[in-house]
Amino acid sequence: MSFLDKIKGVFSSGETEMLPKEDYIEIDLKHDLGKKAKIVARPFMLRDFNDVDKILESLREGFTIAFIDIKQLKTRDIVELKRAIAKIKKTADAIGGELAGFGENLVIVTPSFVKIYKGEKTTSIQTLERR
Repeated sequence: MSFLDKIKGVFSSGETEMLPKEDYIEIDLKHDLGKKAKIVARPFMLRDFNDVDKILESLREGFTIAFIDIKQLKTRDIVELKRAIAKIKKTADAIGGELAGFGENLVIVTPSFVKIYKGEKTTSIQTLERR
């Protein structure tokens, strides 16, 4: 008896048995999907210039979208912030990625296959460089 015949039988004869108990799908809840993720969105805090190395290492892997909080370095040393952003921008350009500022304290860097929408008002890195 096929599956379609069983469904027809349930609706025509009022049977309650649709599928045998062997027809089920087991879901492995212990399986970690994070290991198979192809793209990782990762937050970073830019506290000083040395934090740039961790960001660049992740970007060079090629599958990281970096969300960088620049508030602490911006309030402490704007010259260091400009150096850090310039170094991150060089790496973004080298990997074919994009870099954009959102708001006053967030910079996003993407790999080459991710496009950043820049149609609406955003704080660009060029604005930071002019300060």
